[in-house]
Amino acid sequence: MNSLIVIGSGPAGLTSAIYSSRSQLEPLVIEGMQSGGQLTTTTVIENWPGYPEGIDGQKLMADMKQQALKFDARFKAGEVSGINLKEKPFTVDIGEEKLRTDCIIIATGASPRLLGLESEKKLMGRGVSVCATCDGFFFRGKDVLVVGGGDTALEEAVFLSGLASSVKVVHRRDELRASKIMQKKAFEVPNMEFLWDSVIEDIHEPEQGTVTGASVKNVKTGEITSIKCDGVFIALGHVPNTKVFKGQIDMDEEGFILTGTGTETNIPGVFAAGDVTDPVYKQAITAAGMGCMAALDAERYIKGM
Repeated sequence: MNSLIVIGSGPAGLTSAIYSSRSQLEPLVIEGMQSGGQLTTTTVIENWPGYPEGIDGQKLMADMKQQALKFDARFKAGEVSGINLKEKPFTVDIGEEKLRTDCIIIATGASPRLLGLESEKKLMGRGVSVCATCDGFFFRGKDVLVVGGGDTALEEAVFLSGLASSVKVVHRRDELRASKIMQKKAFEVPNMEFLWDSVIEDIHEPEQGTVTGASVKNVKTGEITSIKCDGVFIALGHVPNTKVFKGQIDMDEEGFILTGTGTETNIPGVFAAGDVTDPVYKQAITAAGMGCMAALDAERYIKGM
Protein backbone atom coordinates (compact mmCIF):
# COMPACT_ATOMS: atom_id res chain seq x y z
CA MET A 1 0.00 0.00 0.00
CA ASN A 2 1.35 3.43 -1.01
CA SER A 3 0.23 6.68 0.61
CA LEU A 4 0.65 8.54 -2.69
CA ILE A 5 1.40 7.56 -6.27
CA VAL A 6 2.54 10.20 -8.77
CA ILE A 7 2.06 9.14 -12.38
CA GLY A 8 4.55 10.99 -14.60
CA SER A 9 8.08 12.33 -14.22
CA GLY A 10 8.06 15.64 -16.10
CA PRO A 11 8.15 19.06 -14.37
CA ALA A 12 4.69 18.54 -12.82
CA GLY A 13 5.39 15.01 -11.58
CA LEU A 14 8.84 15.77 -10.19
CA THR A 15 7.71 18.97 -8.47
CA SER A 16 4.88 16.97 -6.90
CA ALA A 17 7.45 14.42 -5.77
CA ILE A 18 9.72 17.07 -4.22
CA TYR A 19 6.91 18.72 -2.27
CA SER A 20 5.17 15.54 -1.16
CA SER A 21 8.40 13.81 -0.13
CA ARG A 22 9.38 16.84 1.97
CA SER A 23 6.01 16.41 3.67
CA GLN A 24 7.06 12.81 4.43
CA LEU A 25 4.35 11.27 2.27
CA GLU A 26 6.93 8.93 0.69
CA PRO A 27 5.49 9.24 -2.84
CA LEU A 28 6.07 6.57 -5.44
CA VAL A 29 6.71 8.12 -8.87
CA ILE A 30 5.84 6.06 -11.95
CA GLU A 31 8.29 7.48 -14.49
CA GLY A 32 6.60 6.41 -17.70
CA MET A 33 8.33 5.48 -20.96
CA GLN A 34 10.50 8.61 -20.95
CA SER A 35 11.99 9.48 -17.58
CA GLY A 36 11.92 13.26 -17.24
CA GLY A 37 9.24 13.71 -19.87
CA GLN A 38 9.40 15.73 -23.08
CA LEU A 39 11.70 18.34 -21.59
CA THR A 40 14.57 15.87 -21.90
CA THR A 41 14.42 16.31 -25.69
CA THR A 42 15.13 20.05 -25.40
CA THR A 43 18.78 20.98 -25.76
CA VAL A 44 18.71 24.42 -24.12
CA ILE A 45 15.98 25.93 -21.92
CA GLU A 46 16.37 29.68 -21.57
CA ASN A 47 13.12 30.61 -19.84
CA TRP A 48 13.44 28.52 -16.67
CA PRO A 49 14.00 30.95 -13.78
CA GLY A 50 17.44 30.96 -12.17
CA TYR A 51 19.50 30.00 -15.22
CA PRO A 52 20.48 33.20 -17.05
CA GLU A 53 22.68 31.24 -19.46
CA GLY A 54 20.06 28.56 -20.03
CA ILE A 55 20.15 24.92 -18.99
CA ASP A 56 20.09 21.60 -20.84
CA GLY A 57 16.69 19.92 -20.58
CA GLN A 58 18.11 16.54 -19.56
CA LYS A 59 20.23 18.11 -16.83
CA LEU A 60 17.32 20.11 -15.44
CA MET A 61 15.13 17.03 -15.15
CA ALA A 62 17.98 14.94 -13.73
CA ASP A 63 18.58 17.61 -11.08
CA MET A 64 14.86 17.70 -10.20
CA LYS A 65 14.82 13.91 -9.83
CA GLN A 66 17.92 14.03 -7.63
CA GLN A 67 16.25 16.65 -5.46
CA ALA A 68 13.20 14.41 -5.02
CA LEU A 69 15.43 11.43 -4.18
CA LYS A 70 17.17 13.54 -1.55
CA PHE A 71 13.88 13.73 0.34
CA ASP A 72 13.23 9.98 -0.05
CA ALA A 73 10.83 9.98 -2.98
CA ARG A 74 10.74 6.56 -4.63
CA PHE A 75 10.87 5.95 -8.38
CA LYS A 76 9.66 3.09 -10.53
CA ALA A 77 10.43 2.68 -14.22
CA GLY A 78 7.58 1.62 -16.46
CA GLU A 79 4.30 2.79 -17.90
CA VAL A 80 0.82 2.48 -16.41
CA SER A 81 -0.96 -0.26 -18.37
CA GLY A 82 -4.20 -0.21 -16.41
CA ILE A 83 -5.89 1.62 -13.56
CA ASN A 84 -9.01 1.35 -11.42
CA LEU A 85 -10.29 4.64 -9.98
CA LYS A 86 -13.80 3.38 -9.30
CA GLU A 87 -13.11 2.01 -5.83
CA LYS A 88 -10.61 2.38 -3.03
CA PRO A 89 -7.92 1.55 -2.66
CA PHE A 90 -7.14 2.59 -6.23
CA THR A 91 -5.10 0.05 -8.18
CA VAL A 92 -2.40 1.01 -10.67
CA ASP A 93 -1.06 -1.67 -13.01
CA ILE A 94 2.55 -1.66 -14.22
CA GLY A 95 2.61 -4.69 -16.47
CA GLU A 96 1.69 -7.64 -14.25
CA GLU A 97 2.35 -5.74 -11.03
CA LYS A 98 -0.55 -4.13 -9.17
CA LEU A 99 0.07 -1.16 -6.90
CA ARG A 100 -2.45 0.14 -4.37
CA THR A 101 -3.02 3.65 -3.02
CA ASP A 102 -5.72 5.96 -1.70
CA CYS A 103 -4.26 9.06 -3.39
CA ILE A 104 -2.98 9.71 -6.92
CA ILE A 105 -1.49 12.69 -8.75
CA ILE A 106 -1.85 12.35 -12.53
CA ALA A 107 0.95 14.22 -14.29
CA THR A 108 1.23 12.30 -17.55
CA GLY A 109 1.53 15.38 -19.78
CA ALA A 110 0.45 15.82 -23.37
CA SER A 111 2.19 14.81 -26.58
CA PRO A 112 2.44 17.14 -29.57
CA ARG A 113 0.89 15.98 -32.83
CA LEU A 114 3.80 15.45 -35.20
CA LEU A 115 4.27 14.93 -38.92
CA GLY A 116 5.63 11.43 -38.54
CA LEU A 117 8.86 12.07 -40.46
CA GLU A 118 12.14 10.40 -39.55
CA SER A 119 13.97 13.67 -40.16
CA GLU A 120 11.55 15.38 -37.78
CA LYS A 121 12.60 13.02 -34.97
CA LYS A 122 16.31 13.44 -35.67
CA LEU A 123 16.13 17.23 -35.76
CA MET A 124 13.79 17.74 -32.82
CA GLY A 125 15.44 20.35 -30.62
CA ARG A 126 17.94 21.08 -33.39
CA GLY A 127 15.80 23.36 -35.52
CA VAL A 128 12.52 21.47 -35.26
CA SER A 129 10.33 22.66 -32.40
CA VAL A 130 6.80 22.29 -31.06
CA CYS A 131 6.89 25.45 -28.95
CA ALA A 132 7.50 28.95 -30.32
CA THR A 133 7.35 30.50 -26.85
CA CYS A 134 10.10 28.13 -25.71
CA ASP A 135 12.42 28.25 -28.71
CA GLY A 136 11.54 31.34 -30.74
CA PHE A 137 14.44 33.34 -29.30
CA PHE A 138 16.92 31.08 -31.09
CA PHE A 139 15.50 32.15 -34.47
CA ARG A 140 15.91 35.91 -34.24
CA GLY A 141 16.52 37.25 -37.74
CA LYS A 142 16.13 33.80 -39.34
CA ASP A 143 13.62 32.18 -41.69
CA VAL A 144 11.12 29.68 -40.29
CA LEU A 145 8.22 27.50 -41.35
CA VAL A 146 5.12 26.94 -39.21
CA VAL A 147 2.96 23.88 -39.90
CA GLY A 148 -0.77 24.08 -39.16
CA GLY A 149 -3.91 26.08 -39.81
CA GLY A 150 -5.65 26.44 -36.45
CA ASP A 151 -5.47 29.06 -33.73
CA THR A 152 -2.39 27.41 -32.23
CA ALA A 153 -0.48 27.61 -35.51
CA LEU A 154 -1.38 31.24 -36.13
CA GLU A 155 -0.57 32.24 -32.55
CA GLU A 156 2.84 30.61 -32.95
CA ALA A 157 3.37 32.24 -36.35
CA VAL A 158 2.41 35.72 -35.14
CA PHE A 159 4.70 35.34 -32.13
CA LEU A 160 7.58 34.21 -34.34
CA SER A 161 7.01 37.07 -36.79
CA GLY A 162 8.25 39.45 -34.11
CA LEU A 163 11.54 37.55 -33.91
CA ALA A 164 12.21 35.86 -37.24
CA SER A 165 13.07 37.53 -40.53
CA SER A 166 10.31 35.65 -42.33
CA VAL A 167 7.56 33.19 -41.43
CA LYS A 168 5.90 30.83 -43.91
CA VAL A 169 2.77 29.00 -42.74
CA VAL A 170 2.37 25.58 -44.38
CA HIS A 171 -1.26 24.43 -44.47
CA ARG A 172 -2.68 21.40 -46.25
CA ARG A 173 -5.94 23.14 -47.19
CA ASP A 174 -6.84 26.34 -49.06
CA GLU A 175 -8.44 27.96 -46.03
CA LEU A 176 -7.60 28.16 -42.35
CA ARG A 177 -9.43 26.55 -39.43
CA ALA A 178 -8.43 29.35 -37.07
CA SER A 179 -10.91 31.88 -35.71
CA LYS A 180 -11.67 34.84 -38.00
CA ILE A 181 -10.12 37.35 -35.62
CA MET A 182 -6.91 35.30 -35.49
CA GLN A 183 -6.85 35.01 -39.28
CA LYS A 184 -7.27 38.77 -39.68
CA LYS A 185 -4.37 39.39 -37.33
CA ALA A 186 -2.13 36.93 -39.18
CA PHE A 187 -2.96 38.25 -42.65
CA GLU A 188 -1.88 41.72 -41.55
CA VAL A 189 1.63 40.61 -40.58
CA PRO A 190 4.03 41.91 -43.26
CA ASN A 191 6.74 39.24 -42.96
CA MET A 192 4.34 36.29 -43.03
CA GLU A 193 3.11 34.34 -46.06
CA PHE A 194 0.99 31.23 -46.54
CA LEU A 195 1.77 28.09 -48.53
CA TRP A 196 -1.71 26.76 -49.29
CA ASP A 197 -2.62 23.14 -50.13
CA SER A 198 0.82 22.11 -48.95
CA VAL A 199 2.47 19.57 -46.67
CA ILE A 200 6.06 19.00 -45.60
CA GLU A 201 7.46 15.86 -47.18
CA ASP A 202 10.91 16.01 -45.57
CA ILE A 203 13.09 18.26 -43.42
CA HIS A 204 16.71 18.96 -44.32
CA GLU A 205 19.38 18.15 -43.09
CA PRO A 206 19.67 15.46 -40.36
CA GLU A 207 23.24 14.64 -41.39
CA GLN A 208 24.31 18.18 -40.51
CA GLY A 209 22.46 18.11 -37.20
CA THR A 210 20.49 21.26 -38.00
CA VAL A 211 17.59 22.43 -40.16
CA THR A 212 18.61 23.88 -43.51
CA GLY A 213 15.28 23.65 -45.34
CA ALA A 214 12.29 21.49 -46.17
CA SER A 215 10.66 19.73 -49.10
CA VAL A 216 7.11 21.07 -49.44
CA LYS A 217 4.56 19.25 -51.58
CA ASN A 218 1.47 20.82 -53.13
CA VAL A 219 -1.27 18.24 -52.51
CA LYS A 220 -3.27 19.33 -55.56
CA THR A 221 -0.52 19.45 -58.20
CA GLY A 222 1.96 17.01 -56.62
CA GLU A 223 4.76 19.50 -57.18
CA ILE A 224 7.56 19.40 -54.60
CA THR A 225 9.51 22.56 -53.82
CA SER A 226 12.66 22.83 -51.75
CA ILE A 227 12.42 25.80 -49.39
CA LYS A 228 15.37 27.10 -47.41
CA CYS A 229 14.72 27.79 -43.75
CA ASP A 230 16.45 27.69 -40.39
CA GLY A 231 13.63 26.22 -38.35
CA VAL A 232 10.38 24.27 -38.57
CA PHE A 233 7.69 24.72 -35.92
CA ILE A 234 5.06 21.99 -35.71
CA ALA A 235 1.81 23.56 -34.47
CA LEU A 236 -0.80 20.85 -34.90
CA GLY A 237 -1.94 20.84 -31.29
CA HIS A 238 -1.38 18.41 -28.42
CA VAL A 239 -2.90 15.10 -27.42
CA PRO A 240 -3.19 14.64 -23.63
CA ASN A 241 -1.78 11.35 -22.39
CA THR A 242 -5.03 10.23 -20.79
CA LYS A 243 -6.03 7.14 -22.75
CA VAL A 244 -5.62 4.83 -19.77
CA PHE A 245 -7.94 7.03 -17.65
CA LYS A 246 -10.82 7.35 -20.13
CA GLY A 247 -14.22 6.39 -18.80
CA GLN A 248 -13.05 6.74 -15.19
CA ILE A 249 -12.46 10.47 -14.76
CA ASP A 250 -14.04 13.64 -16.15
CA MET A 251 -12.33 15.04 -19.26
CA ASP A 252 -13.13 17.62 -21.91
CA GLU A 253 -13.84 16.63 -25.51
CA GLU A 254 -10.11 16.65 -26.35
CA GLY A 255 -9.20 14.38 -23.45
CA PHE A 256 -7.73 16.94 -21.04
CA ILE A 257 -8.58 16.13 -17.42
CA LEU A 258 -11.00 18.58 -15.84
CA THR A 259 -10.17 20.06 -12.44
CA GLY A 260 -12.28 22.02 -10.00
CA THR A 261 -10.86 23.72 -6.92
CA GLY A 262 -7.07 23.70 -7.22
CA THR A 263 -6.03 20.42 -8.83
CA GLU A 264 -8.97 18.33 -7.63
CA THR A 265 -10.67 16.06 -10.15
CA ASN A 266 -14.20 14.69 -9.84
CA ILE A 267 -12.78 11.71 -7.92
CA PRO A 268 -11.84 12.38 -4.28
CA GLY A 269 -8.18 11.54 -3.78
CA VAL A 270 -7.23 11.96 -7.44
CA PHE A 271 -5.48 15.16 -8.52
CA ALA A 272 -4.17 16.30 -11.91
CA ALA A 273 -1.29 18.64 -12.74
CA GLY A 274 0.61 19.95 -15.75
CA ASP A 275 -0.10 19.62 -19.45
CA VAL A 276 -2.50 16.72 -18.87
CA THR A 277 -5.02 19.28 -17.60
CA ASP A 278 -3.75 22.42 -19.36
CA PRO A 279 -4.72 23.00 -23.01
CA VAL A 280 -3.75 26.68 -22.83
CA TYR A 281 -0.29 27.48 -21.45
CA LYS A 282 1.68 24.23 -21.89
CA GLN A 283 4.87 25.58 -20.30
CA ALA A 284 7.33 23.71 -18.09
CA ILE A 285 7.15 26.37 -15.40
CA THR A 286 3.34 26.34 -15.23
CA ALA A 287 3.41 22.53 -15.08
CA ALA A 288 5.86 22.71 -12.16
CA GLY A 289 3.62 25.22 -10.39
CA MET A 290 0.63 22.92 -10.78
CA GLY A 291 2.75 20.04 -9.51
CA CYS A 292 3.34 22.03 -6.32
CA MET A 293 -0.39 22.69 -6.01
CA ALA A 294 -1.23 19.01 -6.51
CA ALA A 295 1.24 17.93 -3.81
CA LEU A 296 -0.25 20.40 -1.33
CA ASP A 297 -3.79 19.33 -2.24
CA ALA A 298 -2.80 15.66 -1.86
CA GLU A 299 -1.21 16.34 1.54
CA ARG A 300 -4.37 18.01 2.80
CA TYR A 301 -6.46 15.12 1.53
CA ILE A 302 -4.25 12.42 3.07
CA LYS A 303 -4.01 14.18 6.42
CA GLY A 304 -7.73 14.98 6.42
CA MET A 305 -7.14 18.70 6.62
